[in-house]
Amino acid sequence: MRYSLLLLILVCWSCQTKHDVPQTIELHRNWEFKKVNDSNWNPATVPGNVHSDLLENNLIENPFIGNNEHNLQWISESDWEYKTTFSIDKKTLKKQNISLFFEGLDTYASVYLNDSLILKSNNAFRKFHVDVKPLLKPENTLRILFENTTKFEEQEKTKLGYSLPEGNRIFTRKAQFQYGWDWGPKLNTSGIWRPVKLVTWNDYKIEDIYIKQVTLNDSIASLKLDITDSNLDGLTYQILVNDTLIPFEKSDLTFQIKDPKRWWPHNLGEPYLYDIKVVVKKGNAILDSISTKIGLRTIELVTEKDSIGESFYFRVNDVPVYAKGANYIPQNSMQNKVTDAHYETLLDDVVDANMNMLRVWGGGIYENDIFYDFCDEKGILVWQDFMFACAMYPGDKNYLQNVQQEAIDNVKRLRNHASIVLWCGNNENSEGWHRWGWQDGRSEIEKEEIWNNYLKVFDSILPNTVADLTNTDYWESSPKYGRGNPNYEFEGDAHDWWIWHDAYPFEHLEEKVPRFMSEFGMQSFPSYEVINYINQSDPLEFNSEGFKNHQKHIRGFELIYEYMKRDFPVPTKAEDYVYMSQVVQAYGITKGIEAQRRAKPYNMGTLYWQLNDCWPSISWSSIDFFGNWKALHYKAKKSFENILVSSKAEDNVLKTFIINDNLEEVTDTLYLKLIDFSGKKLWSYSKEITASKNSSELVHELNLKGFDRRNTVLVSSFKNSTSTYYLAKPKKLKFQQAEITKKITKTKTGFNIKLLSSSLQKDVFLYSKEKGHFSDNYFDLLPNETVEIEFETKSSTLEDLKIKTMNEFVN
Repeated sequence: MRYSLLLLILVCWSCQTKHDVPQTIELHRNWEFKKVNDSNWNPATVPGNVHSDLLENNLIENPFIGNNEHNLQWISESDWEYKTTFSIDKKTLKKQNISLFFEGLDTYASVYLNDSLILKSNNAFRKFHVDVKPLLKPENTLRILFENTTKFEEQEKTKLGYSLPEGNRIFTRKAQFQYGWDWGPKLNTSGIWRPVKLVTWNDYKIEDIYIKQVTLNDSIASLKLDITDSNLDGLTYQILVNDTLIPFEKSDLTFQIKDPKRWWPHNLGEPYLYDIKVVVKKGNAILDSISTKIGLRTIELVTEKDSIGESFYFRVNDVPVYAKGANYIPQNSMQNKVTDAHYETLLDDVVDANMNMLRVWGGGIYENDIFYDFCDEKGILVWQDFMFACAMYPGDKNYLQNVQQEAIDNVKRLRNHASIVLWCGNNENSEGWHRWGWQDGRSEIEKEEIWNNYLKVFDSILPNTVADLTNTDYWESSPKYGRGNPNYEFEGDAHDWWIWHDAYPFEHLEEKVPRFMSEFGMQSFPSYEVINYINQSDPLEFNSEGFKNHQKHIRGFELIYEYMKRDFPVPTKAEDYVYMSQVVQAYGITKGIEAQRRAKPYNMGTLYWQLNDCWPSISWSSIDFFGNWKALHYKAKKSFENILVSSKAEDNVLKTFIINDNLEEVTDTLYLKLIDFSGKKLWSYSKEITASKNSSELVHELNLKGFDRRNTVLVSSFKNSTSTYYLAKPKKLKFQQAEITKKITKTKTGFNIKLLSSSLQKDVFLYSKEKGHFSDNYFDLLPNETVEIEFETKSSTLEDLKIKTMNEFVN
């Protein structure tokens, strides 16, 4: 009996495996490149770009070092050529269908196969495929000519008849930040930036699938398979969910998952993913199969009129979710330098800092699949901009068709990702038109044409594409209103650049809280490691032209100094100034984060600008180019905790709030105490508190009359949340000078560091030349309380550990 059963299984498997499925060959080898007018070819990396290829061949200086960027502008003004050769065996040549797939050509490219022009592309964000069977031979040459963007942009500008803000970049569909930004270099690169593949098949091929969620409740999930394929007769479909074959309705391609597990952002539950495999057969022959992962969840952007204005929040699985996170930009100006490990490390840092949302900013790129895979897996919500930023764009027929296909390609590519909760049309285009003077000096006819072209893209093409292809919500422009419009505080999302650009004091963030803060930020210097890399020297140097080139904001250095002088002591030593700039940044941004969280549910989201850097720079990032956490990332981690004790002094009253983002109420004892900087208890309070689920509540008020605000700190704890709150600005505090004793012990993953001091030490900064990560940094060390820090490193020594604190500069 056992023998007969085994024989039956083997026979069935044999029947299943007699098939001729499509085959994919990556064409990433043997590439060479050269400047069009040159004769010498050099090795090239594909996927890649011309800047990285020149660098790897030692033909240019590193654009990330010193002033080198300025000397490399000739690269983007030149035309470049890439070529490779590849062989095709006789069996493959006999296939009925053979196509070349280009997943990303940047940007104006003419593609030749065996000297025949097969494709002209003009959009770095689109996919292209070409039937090449008639042209293929046993030995083949593939050649791609990349022409510089300027010639095409000037042609389009001349045809337009008037100028559009902001510069020629608007005519080219590629990463806008490559033309230079106030945090990034001008490295307008070109090349084969995404994979090139040769795909072969006979009768049948699956092009794309979309697992559309029809309904979802606790007992059943109803799903529909939307499949793009070769549409043959007599096909049968099989659906496997987590490797289990499930019933499938052939008439409308629907299926169900019983007792579904929902996907949640990581701070509220498990980001559970189902493995879905679709197998297409004809008789017993498997023609093709395709796999994807899906998360089952409901998601909607809720914008409802109320007595104050209009709400803006995300409801996930019928629960209002407070969004906590940052704005994300490309991780490198040379995209091929970003590895899967870079993606995973950065997104682990996002989760570790208690963030549950990233906004993929509209001047960068539609990210690689691996980015969204990790966001799905790690439970990170993604606000996805379309790639338009800070400009007005043309509206001619060819341009609009190009944009529409770009939107189709990317929405279809990304629509199975559970993490994507919003598609947003653009970054600040509407605000710029209405508030930045872009209309000045234009005729009414011209203004009407420009705005109508805006509406064609952002009020028609993009929302219609999103609605046709996915269930995800669409938002026209971020922000809804610019900060010059008083409605910015009461409706939609806000970009509050009164901070930084207009140099408003940080207290403004407590006074003006919007419904959803999708951008606000403050610059700081990066780590010592990054500064030394820029200068290629050990001593810190701020005055070199090379270092100044890495500050792209015209008033950047001035504003860092202005904010520092306003609230903090201003050190004279370079090393101390770097430290203080990071403390200032963290102080201001976390002041805003906590003010916004205290205002819940009026405010339901805070995303600061910005998470990361695309090159070594002085910027708004909380993680520098080498992956080092700045003070902001450490302090944001505390301010983003699901349960947070947050206080604010108003006049003579100290108000303490408990914010609870959990989906259940939490009961514990709230401990509050005022101590002086030597540890003497001045006042204390304790009470059992029940924090309502998903709430922010005022739980205590204290009259501060009689306390010396310059020598007093509030220490709070509730559940696992602890915090300190100072009653005066940092530069007015009367700190004491005291030794910090340290004990360092080797561990399996690095070192354990124990610290103790007889006096309060504010913003304790640990640093070393050894590469690694401190579990906490820029923290407050309370008097006579030991703090333990883990330093994760591959180094076997930690002999140069140094400590810097605010006490050194304030007394």
